[in-house]
Amino acid sequence: METRKNYLIDMDGVLVTGVNIVPGAEKFIARLKERNAKYLVLTNNPRYTPGDLAHRLEWIGLEIPSERIFTSALATARFLHAQRPGGTAFVIGDSGLTDAIHDVGYIITDHDPEYVVLGETNSIDFEQITKAIRLVSGGAHFIATNPDPAGPTENGMVPACGAMAALIERASGVSPFFIGKPNPLMVRLALNYMGVHSEQTVMIGDRMDTDIVTGIESGMDTILVLSGVTREQDVRRFPYQPTRIVGSIGEIEV
Repeated sequence: METRKNYLIDMDGVLVTGVNIVPGAEKFIARLKERNAKYLVLTNNPRYTPGDLAHRLEWIGLEIPSERIFTSALATARFLHAQRPGGTAFVIGDSGLTDAIHDVGYIITDHDPEYVVLGETNSIDFEQITKAIRLVSGGAHFIATNPDPAGPTENGMVPACGAMAALIERASGVSPFFIGKPNPLMVRLALNYMGVHSEQTVMIGDRMDTDIVTGIESGMDTILVLSGVTREQDVRRFPYQPTRIVGSIGEIEV
């Protein structure tokens, strides 16, 4: 497996934890660059543009160019463009999501949109949620970037897209279509973006219920790292297993 050249790499818990680099992550990225390997950092976080994330990573000492970062916001925009080019959407989210949707030629509006697209933002308010509920109830298609119910910050956990989606779903009676992991669609879109095949690609992640299951369902070898949320004793509970388990990404040879 180590001879394969393509890698999809989760970010939080794999390359970084909070504002700290996982030990060995910078050396792993350097080895990828030395061997001219194709790779993408794959994140469910839709709030930031790839440029924003590249800058944040560089600030803590990890140099990854923006074109090597693929977010659930980019995947969502590509899905919308494939389904209905040049459409309209009411969007709740930050610049990472709104920029991606504008970039595929969509108009963002609250006037009879074809889609309601939910991401994540710190500035969400009751009026936005109410409008989304009314639009979805009125027939707009309900799309959400990722199903994560909560996410970590420097000050503790905060509600994430999945939690807000549950609120809209409960009030409207309409379930969202989630784009991000564990939906294999996000991986397929990332593989297409890289121009590679799943059989020559390895998924590296720290979560069994998102990263590893997505990799398995997409036909890839998978590597679970124990530097994030999953403990080794937790792995046996799952009916599917990773190809390999390592302590951290620094232990992986490419």
